[in-house]
Amino acid sequence: MENSSHSFYFNLSIFVNIGYYSYPAFVLCLLLYGFIICANFVIVVVISCERALHEPMYVFIALLSINALYGSAGFFPRFLMDILSDTHLISRPACFTQIYVIYTYAFCEVTILGVMSYDRYVAVCQPLHYHSKMTSAKLQMLAAFALICPAIYNSISVYVSITLPLCGNNIQKVHCAGWNIAKLACVTSAITQIAATIAAIIVSFLPICCILYTYFRIVLVCWKSSSDFRGKVLQSCLPHIISVLIYCITSFSDTILNIYDLKDLNPFVAILLSIEFVVIPPVLNPLVYGLKLPEIRTHVVRMVSWK
Repeated sequence: MENSSHSFYFNLSIFVNIGYYSYPAFVLCLLLYGFIICANFVIVVVISCERALHEPMYVFIALLSINALYGSAGFFPRFLMDILSDTHLISRPACFTQIYVIYTYAFCEVTILGVMSYDRYVAVCQPLHYHSKMTSAKLQMLAAFALICPAIYNSISVYVSITLPLCGNNIQKVHCAGWNIAKLACVTSAITQIAATIAAIIVSFLPICCILYTYFRIVLVCWKSSSDFRGKVLQSCLPHIISVLIYCITSFSDTILNIYDLKDLNPFVAILLSIEFVVIPPVLNPLVYGLKLPEIRTHVVRMVSWK
């Protein structure tokens, strides 16, 4: 295979020529992106402006919305251009920048959900100590952990990807991805792969383990409590549980796509699977929290009515 390590462009080869349907597809995706911006922006503004919502749970919800705006900004502008374009070449700097933004968004999503589960655990299992444990300093520390760890991991991951000698430039996705870059490498290092796998497990699976543990403890407390208490806990935790399920399903789809032979998969199905985790959570999370939590819903309705 021809060595393309010095090629300045990558080719996003999974795109399908849909002819005149590209214009309706562009409008649909543009409207979807506009909804993501508006819905998440409203959540951030409402939580920022309402002093009654300046509590850890709502701050973490605002972080989810900010992260959604960040991740969708790394995906949609380029994707909208590619829908109307006949060629789908992306420069190396733009490709690695997109990898950093999209996967920092993905890992930040799970770490934010992880610290949110700790907040729910303290609120349900240790309610008398909630305000002494979830102080402003603790909140800042948890928020910094949720944002900084993914940023450090992805900085190292992208740096390693940049240094790889590549034997090809075709990426079988609608956006750049680190796994696809690694598959183009001329040489493979077992040590590098093991280190990358361990780091990915630490960044992604530890928050999932934290979520599972905290909800196990919450279920134990609810099991011994009254039905009224269980109803209040369910109302408080259900949006978070839905967000966790959405993240797990969409990220699992992306992971399966990375190891699946796309030649055996319908290209439209492959495209849908490859964009799920950058589209579905930013769309559904503001709806889930805005509709399910009465505190946010009340302020959103008041803000919209006032306008």
